[in-house]
Amino acid sequence: MQISVQLYSVREAFAEDPSGTLRRLSEIGFAAVEPFGLMEHAQTLRPLLAETGLSAPSTHASVMADRDPARVFATAASLGVHTVIDPSWDREPWGSEQDVRVAAERLNELAGIAAEHDVRVGYHNHDVETRPVFDGLCALDLLADHLDPRVVIELDTFWSAVGGTEPAALLERLGQRVQLAHLKDGPLQGDVRDQLVLGEGDMDLPSILAAAPWLELGVIEFDGFDGDVLEAVARSYAVLGDLLGEVRS
Repeated sequence: MQISVQLYSVREAFAEDPSGTLRRLSEIGFAAVEPFGLMEHAQTLRPLLAETGLSAPSTHASVMADRDPARVFATAASLGVHTVIDPSWDREPWGSEQDVRVAAERLNELAGIAAEHDVRVGYHNHDVETRPVFDGLCALDLLADHLDPRVVIELDTFWSAVGGTEPAALLERLGQRVQLAHLKDGPLQGDVRDQLVLGEGDMDLPSILAAAPWLELGVIEFDGFDGDVLEAVARSYAVLGDLLGEVRS
């Protein structure tokens, strides 16, 4: 599994100094990053990825609601992106089986468009998609049953736990449909956006990593952090590297 980092984690530093921020991530040890708001940042990223030696194997872009998704996939391909992840769909429909099917149909439609540009499409969850409201299963379980084989899931393991579905068990159920995972830590009750360095919160990261040895990318992310987030990212990178070493041994 390659370690990446979601650039939304360092969005303030990136907005102020994109070049310096990417150089710092490279110095930490990252070889890959996951951009957000692809179309907004593509022109900034294009030269900087080459300059810093970073790749962007995955990116977030709201393609499900985009009227011209082919433009997004073409831009992704031009940056060397292999997987375009929609970061979230409407929060309301995930309690209805029919609405889950509608989401699957849109992702399946996008899979064909993405393939024309030699990329694939995926979906990233928050807590609402992982609430166990379907006889103990969650909307991601149902979504996976209706997806084209070309569509992947990027499981946000933290939001899965917040939603009430144990992420290691969900990974085992979904299997290789999940090819990417967001790895973050923090409290699972109260202010869940006050997140922590990996290993310092309520998440059972060893069980998550052990449940899905096939993962292509483990993406470190902070939705929020009270302090120097680049330092927190660096510490999380070190912790994740140690944990992966233990899992492999």
